[in-house]
Amino acid sequence: MIKTLWMAMRPQSFLLSAVSVSVGTSLAALRGAVDWPGFLLSLIGVILLHGGANVVNDYFDYRYAVDTVRVSGSFGQESRVLIRGLLTPRQVLAIGLGLYASAMPIGLYLMAMHGWTILWLGVSGLVTGICYTARPVALKYKALGEIAVFVMFGPLMVSGAYFVQTGAFSVAALWISVPLGIFVAMVLLANNIRDIPFDGEAGVQTVATVLGGRWAVRAYRLFVFAAYGLACALVASGMLGWFALLTLLSLPLALRLIRMFDAAIPADADAQTAELDALFGALLIVGLQLQRFFQ
Repeated sequence: MIKTLWMAMRPQSFLLSAVSVSVGTSLAALRGAVDWPGFLLSLIGVILLHGGANVVNDYFDYRYAVDTVRVSGSFGQESRVLIRGLLTPRQVLAIGLGLYASAMPIGLYLMAMHGWTILWLGVSGLVTGICYTARPVALKYKALGEIAVFVMFGPLMVSGAYFVQTGAFSVAALWISVPLGIFVAMVLLANNIRDIPFDGEAGVQTVATVLGGRWAVRAYRLFVFAAYGLACALVASGMLGWFALLTLLSLPLALRLIRMFDAAIPADADAQTAELDALFGALLIVGLQLQRFFQ
């Protein structure tokens, strides 16, 4: 049962949250010592919210017949507990709400330590996670999913982690969050490009169904290159140190994915794009730590 609960949360995707929180914390570390309890609580709270969103969104995708046995599914088949009949819809919804509830004590503690801003950050993440697929909002079904994911995993998580460490926001942190947000949004775009036929049948609008396969792949290519271009621009502007150019070491993986997508969209298109985000983020974190050591 525990294994089934774990699979329902889609833990493979948690690395996306970990990268964003770690980048925000690493940026804050350039200004002073790291509050490690604050970092760990932020990470656990974000992962609980992320897991809750994954589970609740699976529930609504299944309920609205957007996710069926014919669809490959995000990060493979092993986490698709509803499609495989391992859990009932009611059980899945209860798990999702339970994960959200588990994040609340962490949020209240951080709010007590750092003020009401933490409450608004947490509520924003929770509401966006639910409204991602829950109707009548259903951002994912109205070609707004990529924007929602960009905001949550870019500005919201990076700036939120930075705020927990410093008690303030930073324009630099906001700009630096943009490439990360783009890469996570491209995880969703890759997923939606693969699912164009199925989403069309379900009457769901995504960026991929609106643009069509060819133009959606071009958009994927454009935004991936834009993320690297922005990272280089941030180095040139002084917002990031030269060590941040280590992120360019992930460029060969990006080029390989783009060539692959030009030929055919693989079943694990989303998972492979998530690996790109993780590699880019890990290299950025290393660059920030080196900047901290040598500054």
